[in-house]
Amino acid sequence: MDGDTLYSIGELARRTGLTVKTIRFYSDRGIVAPTDRSPAGYRLYNIDAAARLDLVRTLRELGLDLPTIRKVVDRELSLPEVAAAHAEALAVQIRVLRLRRAVLTAVAERGSTPEETELMHRLAQLSQDERRRLIGDFLDAVFGGLDAAPAAPAFAGVMRSMTPELPDNPDAEQVQAWVELAELSMDPDFRAMVRRTVEDTAVEQARSDATVPRRDIAATVRDEAGPALTAGVDPASPQADPIVAAFTAHYARLLGRPDDVELRRLLATRLESVNDPRRERYLRLLAVVNGWPAPESLAPVLDWSVEALRVRTPR
Repeated sequence: MDGDTLYSIGELARRTGLTVKTIRFYSDRGIVAPTDRSPAGYRLYNIDAAARLDLVRTLRELGLDLPTIRKVVDRELSLPEVAAAHAEALAVQIRVLRLRRAVLTAVAERGSTPEETELMHRLAQLSQDERRRLIGDFLDAVFGGLDAAPAAPAFAGVMRSMTPELPDNPDAEQVQAWVELAELSMDPDFRAMVRRTVEDTAVEQARSDATVPRRDIAATVRDEAGPALTAGVDPASPQADPIVAAFTAHYARLLGRPDDVELRRLLATRLESVNDPRRERYLRLLAVVNGWPAPESLAPVLDWSVEALRVRTPR
């Protein structure tokens, strides 16, 4: 091709790889106008038309609409501006598609009812502010009214550590985790269970001697019983006696009361509450949403400890 040569629509089609029908379509809409016409009235195009057609094809493949493409080729809009706007639009579409895929995957895996599916779809589409309000309501229900408790500063940190932050471009696993976490946070029974655990902690902190480090009882039990569990010590065996004595003594100091049968019953009930599988599930979902490492499971060591307490506590 040279700058002075004019080409028929058929020749232009062969050189560009587009169909005659497509070129005529773009021509009729003024996107690639003919340079001239033959004596018989047929359209003729120069080398610039071929270049414009190449650009139009590329922009169409990228998903731009025809009115925008016309403004680009006519230089009414700059290509970088259009590309940036289109990239942003595609990012929104990708996010929507990820949300839909996550919901459909969850429906398929869980065998959800139509009502559950509708709820999951609604939760997946919440805005960032709506998500924060939902979780804020959950945390208020769990920690509300404990501002004056001795453990209030620690509770503030716990609240932050229990707050999910779904990223702007979450993957399907994070969206699924968010939906399940949101459902769990709205469950009245789950809220009541977590509230009881927090209130028990507040009571322990309020009763503990100021000279005694205020260690969380679950952490103490983990540190004391964990090695025994790893070593395969039977919780009902005599080898478990000093281990049980260690963490019950700590709990007695924490509450400022004797290490007796009643205290051991109380501790067993406390550990059973901490060992609720919904609590661990929330923490695992939270880690997925926030992109954190999976948390350590306390279930095995708590199961061991509760059994060790029960076999040593008369009914």
